[in-house]
Amino acid sequence: MSLTPAAPPTAPPLQHQPSWCICQRCREMPMVVENKCCNQHPQMCISTLPHMEAFILQGGVLRLARRIWNNLRAVADLPDAGEDNRQFRHASYRQFVAWQYGVLGAGHRVVIPSCCVWAIRDRFPDLHGQYRGFIPRRV
Repeated sequence: MSLTPAAPPTAPPLQHQPSWCICQRCREMPMVVENKCCNQHPQMCISTLPHMEAFILQGGVLRLARRIWNNLRAVADLPDAGEDNRQFRHASYRQFVAWQYGVLGAGHRVVIPSCCVWAIRDRFPDLHGQYRGFIPRRV
């Protein structure tokens, strides 16, 4: 019996890492601005932290976050087939930004690290593999 705490379970690093990736979990992104790493050691990649799972990737947390967000904006979720994953992805992105950056204000946007974007996309995939990517500013 060991008295040292067990290391948290982590997914194995991906093959063919981009040169800009430090955590070994990033993937090449379509736009240069999206090629951002969390800059953590592979065992401490943000995408593998317990908080990422608890706050960003849990369906129950995201349902509550969606409900709060929709109540604030006075809108309802669309019941279209395949819409759940898109809404969960967007709720996950909002949760991640709130967790890592706090309140940013209107029009202020940040790029989420590739490793975290792909953790979200892998959990809530698009049926056709089509993702919008980072939108610098809405017009």
